[in-house]
Amino acid sequence: MNSMPSPSNPSRYEGCTLTGALAVVTQVRDAACIIHGPAGCTHHNFSLLHATLLGNDTAAIPRLISTRLGENEIIFGGEDALERCIARVHEAPPAPAAIFVLSTCIVETIGDDTAAVCARGWETPVIPIRTSGFLGGVFQTGFVGALLAAGTLAEQGSGQREGVTLIGEKNLEYDVDENYAEVVRLLAYLDLAVNLRFVRDTDTAALSRLGTGAFNILREPALREVGEALHRRHGTPFIDSFPVGLAGTLRFLREAGKLTGRDTRDAVREEEAYQEEMLAAFADLAGARVRFDRLSPLLEEDAAAGEVVAELAAALDLRVAQDGIPLPPPYPAPVGTAGVRRLLHRWRRAIRTNGRRSF
Repeated sequence: MNSMPSPSNPSRYEGCTLTGALAVVTQVRDAACIIHGPAGCTHHNFSLLHATLLGNDTAAIPRLISTRLGENEIIFGGEDALERCIARVHEAPPAPAAIFVLSTCIVETIGDDTAAVCARGWETPVIPIRTSGFLGGVFQTGFVGALLAAGTLAEQGSGQREGVTLIGEKNLEYDVDENYAEVVRLLAYLDLAVNLRFVRDTDTAALSRLGTGAFNILREPALREVGEALHRRHGTPFIDSFPVGLAGTLRFLREAGKLTGRDTRDAVREEEAYQEEMLAAFADLAGARVRFDRLSPLLEEDAAAGEVVAELAAALDLRVAQDGIPLPPPYPAPVGTAGVRRLLHRWRRAIRTNGRRSF
């Protein structure tokens, strides 16, 4: 939700700020999430998150509690309702290890001081997150704000640094675990393991390890603000994106090696051979006349997706033409060699469905 509803404004397609934050904090399994606002905001997001989790074969039910603001609170203020709700959540079993309090468009508009209520000496950490999309935020705003808020549960980084921390996995995308597996596969070339998935299917105790990794890997460059904040607090360097495409995967290996002082020449050679073998399996696509339709203004801004199209068209000798067979664009851009393989399977199905008329 945002305050600029013009059809020409791309941000109107980017989703609700509250949903973006919930996509992060509902992954902290021993925490509770209070949505300070009308019940409808909680109901909508519960339905969305639950359906998405089931679509990803996850039966977990997000622990969302609403302050259920009514007409009186909206007119006279809802801070007392929030305080009562926090007290109830503390008392109700199981006791949460932390409570995230997310504001809504209504409470930010009427001026409730949510942060002040959260700072009233509660038994467990109560962490406010501003998620009022009506005042200018979008999904990504809430996502970044929630990562920064969850980061306050981490201890100051010190001592020996081990492993790698993944920052900002897209918990609502269907390929989230496949992308994780690909990053794990690539890191294994360098004998590196994942120290923490920040934030995916974890708990508050694990979040304390946030500052202990050798380096962080951001899910995408849009999270650079989070990477820089964690670098300032914990001194942890970061790679600004998961590997994207074929050449991007090789760059990822070299950068990971550089950050840890490892020789990556053998790893790069092995991955290059792996990529060549994978591409050979799609040699039947050579010469196909294809086109890539832009589905939304967001896709126009995805430079990585455009690079993958050019890279694969050259590698497979695809002929890009206006009258070609329409192929699903690589959005979001495929992660690693495994992501490219899944994309090429989709392209092959599209070409075969259209009768190979371009050969």
